[in-house]
Amino acid sequence: MTLYNDTCFEGSKLITNKYSTSFSKGINAFDKRFRYPIYAIYGFVRYADEIVDTFHGHDQHKLINDFKEDAFKAIGQKISLNPVLQSFQLVVNEYHIESGLIEAFLSSMEMDLDQKVFNGNEYKNYIYGSAEVIGLMCLRVFCEGDEELYNRLVPSARKLGSALQKINFLRDIKADYHERGRIYFPDVDFNNFTDSDKGQIETDIQKDLSAGFKGIKELPKGARLGVYIAYMYYRELLKKIIKTPASVIMQRRIRITDVSKNMLYLKAISKHKLGMI
Repeated sequence: MTLYNDTCFEGSKLITNKYSTSFSKGINAFDKRFRYPIYAIYGFVRYADEIVDTFHGHDQHKLINDFKEDAFKAIGQKISLNPVLQSFQLVVNEYHIESGLIEAFLSSMEMDLDQKVFNGNEYKNYIYGSAEVIGLMCLRVFCEGDEELYNRLVPSARKLGSALQKINFLRDIKADYHERGRIYFPDVDFNNFTDSDKGQIETDIQKDLSAGFKGIKELPKGARLGVYIAYMYYRELLKKIIKTPASVIMQRRIRITDVSKNMLYLKAISKHKLGMI
């Protein structure tokens, strides 16, 4: 089983490396004991997201429903022939990740199939399920059974997840609106998306990002640097978005260059070594 499990974890690692260089760099900065579990969580959520965003021309409702059934079956039986679900169920069972977090995540994925416009409550529920619960799954791993620490960090973990997702929404407006017909931000007219509209969203994100940063400083040492690197990347992305007019945001995806990412990575390591985070 050790060989099989290691192979499954390596599969989740490969998925992470292929899909996200930013998260890969962050995970690589974790203590070794945290890397496989976080790869497993990322692999699970990435493949669910792929079902609703990419697998057009197939019965996506059936695919996500089958994925959900297979996931909970794997968790219950503690075994799966699907490498992504095998690594994920190992982490869920070892770190006692609540089924409610997994259900909320998959519910948000299902919303992407049927819902194109979100009101205030739907937006909050979607943010919780698509992002905040992922932060909480990771927090379960980082806290390693320390319930007091976990409960204390829940609010900041949720805020950080919320901030990162909202930044993604701003960055991906072109694809979400023009290609998928989705409008996540409530009460915003994307046919007349103004700099004022964008500014209000950015102010909300900055509040979440600030609240999330406070929790990073309280994370166990072995997890702190990796999460801080992700925070640094997204903070830089937000800065770039803030400097970009709303009209441009609607037309192209904002990115951070690999050179900038490497510089941020080295800066984060330097701050960590100096005890600044």
